[in-house]
This record gives sequence, C-alpha cells and structure tokens, in this order.
Amino acid sequence: MTLLHIDASADTAADSVSRRLTDLFATTWRARRPTAEHRYRDLCAAPVPPLTPAYTTLGRRVEREGFVPPDKVPALIAHAAEEHEWRLTRPLIDDLLAADTVLLGVPMYNFSVPASLKAWIDRVTFPGAYADPDTGESRLRDTRVVVVMARGGGYGPGTPREPYDFQTPYLRAYFGNLGVRGTHFVAAELTLAGLLPHLAGMEELADRSLDRAGAEVTALANG
Repeated sequence: MTLLHIDASADTAADSVSRRLTDLFATTWRARRPTAEHRYRDLCAAPVPPLTPAYTTLGRRVEREGFVPPDKVPALIAHAAEEHEWRLTRPLIDDLLAADTVLLGVPMYNFSVPASLKAWIDRVTFPGAYADPDTGESRLRDTRVVVVMARGGGYGPGTPREPYDFQTPYLRAYFGNLGVRGTHFVAAELTLAGLLPHLAGMEELADRSLDRAGAEVTALANG
C-alpha cells in the first residue's frame, strides 16, 4: 500500500495546525502498515511550477487525439518546451496513480485553498491521465482521499461564515470529477482564537475542535 502525503501550508511545522494533523495521520497510518510506502511532498518547500503555454498546447493536442494515456503522450510532444513541461508533470501523475490513500494538509487562505495546492492540482490534472484506456472508468475510483483542513475562524455547518467556505465544496467537486468515490474531510476550526482579538473567548471551542479533528484523523488512519 502507498500513502501520498501532501502538505500545502506556508507555516512551519511548529506553527501549522494542518501539518501537525497530517503528521498524526501519517504516523498512525504507518504504524499500522510498517511495510507500506509513504511518499511525501511539501508544496511550500518544493513548489510545483505554474503552467506555461507549452503545457496547455500539449494538453490540447492530447485532447484532439482522444485523451491518450500517459505512456503515449511522449509521442505527441512537438518540441523541447513541451518535453520540459511533461517531465515536470508525469512524476506527479505517477504519484497520484500509485497511491491507495492521498492525504492533503490544506489551510484556509482567503476562504479557499493555498496557491501552492492549486498549482499542484492544475499540473496533475492532465487530459486523459486518469481514464482507463480499456474501460473509460476512472483509475482513481478506488483511491481514498483524506483532506485535513485548518481554518483560523469558524466555517462549519450552521455558522454565519459557512457560505465563505470555498475549500470543502471545491475539493469535493474536484476529486469527484476525477472519479474518486471516497473523499473524507476533517476540519480544525478557530485555530487563531488565541491570537485574534475578535475571537477572544473562543479558545475552549478551538481546543474542542482541534481534539475532535485529531480523533477523526486517527480513526481514518486506523481504518
């Protein structure tokens, strides 16, 4: 089994709630599966380059050919710039296809996901990469995705700021569109309660949310 563990927080491990929670998941998951593979990618320490015209041109050529599988893409590459883009892209696709479980650490930045994660999403979503060439079904249909989110405020169901949560619906739609059938969301809320004056008095709620997120993460890792 293989765990693909991706952190997108710009904070250090000491300051990042999402990094601490994904570390808890990965440590628990590996303890139960000592022979399994753990692949780690830190999108802050090693950012995924943004797309270039060569990427999009190659992608359109692949679409015109009927969404060929990744192994056949090199035959469609026209020049060095496209080859460079494919060299950046193919390892990310291979990592995602090889994973039984994908673990994402996703802090909320301006109501949505960090730009570092969006860059990974844009690059890894190459035309035809996840369609079975024989059946047309998604090759990610049995992949389990665990999204661990950290929010400085409160955006949970029933809260006044629930409509501002563009993390959950975006990632649910994204992975659903890729054909993933099992996506789990865990959120630690009010993580800035001890720092921001307008959240004063909510420290106990923040502690409970963090404890609940830790318990959920542990249960998912053990599952």
